[in-house]
Amino acid sequence: MAEATVTASAGRPHLRIEGAVKSFDGRVVVDVADLTLGGNPVEGLIGPNGAGKTTLMRMIMHSIKLDKGKVTFYPGDGSRGVAISSLPAHAMASLGVVKTNQVIQDFEKLTIWDSLLLAAARRREERPFRIFAEKRVWARNTAEIKCYLEEFPFANPYGFAKSAGEKKLLDILRCLLLRPKLLLLDEPTAGLPADVRDRVMQTIKKKAGDENVSVVIVEHDLNVIWTLSDYVHFMAEGSVLLQGDPAWIREHETVVEKYLGKGHVGH
Repeated sequence: MAEATVTASAGRPHLRIEGAVKSFDGRVVVDVADLTLGGNPVEGLIGPNGAGKTTLMRMIMHSIKLDKGKVTFYPGDGSRGVAISSLPAHAMASLGVVKTNQVIQDFEKLTIWDSLLLAAARRREERPFRIFAEKRVWARNTAEIKCYLEEFPFANPYGFAKSAGEKKLLDILRCLLLRPKLLLLDEPTAGLPADVRDRVMQTIKKKAGDENVSVVIVEHDLNVIWTLSDYVHFMAEGSVLLQGDPAWIREHETVVEKYLGKGHVGH
């Protein structure tokens, strides 16, 4: 089945992925001819295990090298697109392309507070052992960090993240403090309690609407996808097979057959 091409709003940050291919041990795991991500405020990327979703996200961020193809980021401010296929992660973050981690990563020797302050610092201020003495960094970001810590209470915000849920939440908040233009969320709700999950997703939805942040969510909790997404991409066997309105995707026979199962439709 041919992939559909989505035309993004000129005023919304988005990615265009063209001819992107990745193989492992001779087996093609991603083969995307032409795909636009970020054409809508919140988009879902779903599909069965092994569909290539996380590999595609890593290809975008260049943590996995493309065998061929290119990825271009359009900031949504009228400027020309920027090829990001070979840029390091810090350069993409400077452009506004930011991704959470599927596998939890943590700065084990930094407290929650210091980890958030480091995320909020500009690159030129990231000097070893000096960042937390920079008064301007503290002054510029303290209020925002405090707001996040009040909204999403940790057991001890001046201590270390202990549980998997706290580490996942910390990772998401670090990404938000980078002030992304396009935010890729890879299984963001894994390990989060239901009430925290709902508050995180409400915050994401609000940023997408109020601050023109384009959000792409890879998520197995389909209630999150159906509730939050304005648009959904369905991926299977390395390619994006279907794209469209969440309700249409949910009931499409290809999605039901390859992923959801008949019992899911209508629930």
